[in-house]
Amino acid sequence: MRWLIWILGLGALATGLTLLAGLNPGYVLIAMPDQRIELSLNFALVLIVLGFIATHLLLRLLTTTLELPSRVARFRAARRSEAAHQTVIEALREFFAGRYARAEKAATRAVELGAPEDVGIVVAAHAAHGLRASGRRDGYLERLAADDDLKAVSSAQMLLDERRPEEALAALAMVPVKHTAVLRLELRARQRIGQWDLVPALIDQLEKRGVFSADQADAERRHAWRQLIERQSGDAAGLTALWKRVPESYRRETSVAAAAATAFHSQGLTAEAQAIIEHSLEEDWDSGLVNLYGECRSTDALRQIERAERWLREHHKDGALLLALGRLCAQQQLWGKAQSYSEASIAVEPTYSAHLELAQLNDRLDRAEEARKHYRASLELAVGQIRRASGGRRRQLV
Repeated sequence: MRWLIWILGLGALATGLTLLAGLNPGYVLIAMPDQRIELSLNFALVLIVLGFIATHLLLRLLTTTLELPSRVARFRAARRSEAAHQTVIEALREFFAGRYARAEKAATRAVELGAPEDVGIVVAAHAAHGLRASGRRDGYLERLAADDDLKAVSSAQMLLDERRPEEALAALAMVPVKHTAVLRLELRARQRIGQWDLVPALIDQLEKRGVFSADQADAERRHAWRQLIERQSGDAAGLTALWKRVPESYRRETSVAAAAATAFHSQGLTAEAQAIIEHSLEEDWDSGLVNLYGECRSTDALRQIERAERWLREHHKDGALLLALGRLCAQQQLWGKAQSYSEASIAVEPTYSAHLELAQLNDRLDRAEEARKHYRASLELAVGQIRRASGGRRRQLV
């Protein structure tokens, strides 16, 4: 429909111009020394218009001819840039698909085609790292500027994969601003090295940035404090100083309290170990801590027995508590109560520890037959537990 309108419009315009030209009797006279040229005004106007158009087209043709080399160069550059862009995308696709050899080839080809060199080199380095080609990987990284964040972060990731945390920290030290990824890598490196005293501060920063939820951050801090305590377990003075630094909320936490109580107990500081266990059990009941409480034998065992018997009112079906009471009573040579509590522990939950305690008790009381029976039961339970544990490990390996 539109082309029909254009045809009608052009026809009307031509008709109008023809009628207008018929009404114009003027002429143009061109005088030269030897001759005179006379043209109608209408024809002269047509010649002028045609001359203008011809001149314009000629100039355009000349300009296009002169600009042709640069246009061809721009076209080729655009084609090359597009090819480089597509090759980078191909390299990333192959890398994330786990096809590292293809990714490395695509990344190096993208750099040759003019893709951003740092991006292509980093992809190629990560691909070479995935292929365990450390020589090629290091060669790629050397091509990056020394102060390039890409080089520092990528190097740190790869060094941590190779269990070289000290070198990873040296690489991360080159990054001026510690963004989230750098903090996460630093946390991994500090944990690998065992610099647990620096871990809680890093966890605080990562929690603020939303990397860790409150529960995850809490679990990471607990683990850090446990590791610090275990590393100080051979130094009584250092252990005491460290325990004062532990926040109150973590002193009551079961796993941290268990690590601290075990460390203090190993140093012969049984009073401190008992206080830690009692403090934690007020917050949260844990059978493992109660079992450790029975092993902390101090000069004031009667106070321990009284404390444990108060706990028994609320936890009368806790086998670990009953066994702890049996051990504490045996320490005080309360043989009848020791036997009753140990037998009650076995009735609630038969364990090799409870049978062993009863066997040792019967040995002291010269009950050889009873002692042998409980030694045998203790051995059978211990062997069964070892078999179950080894079977579980075999299943995990399979």
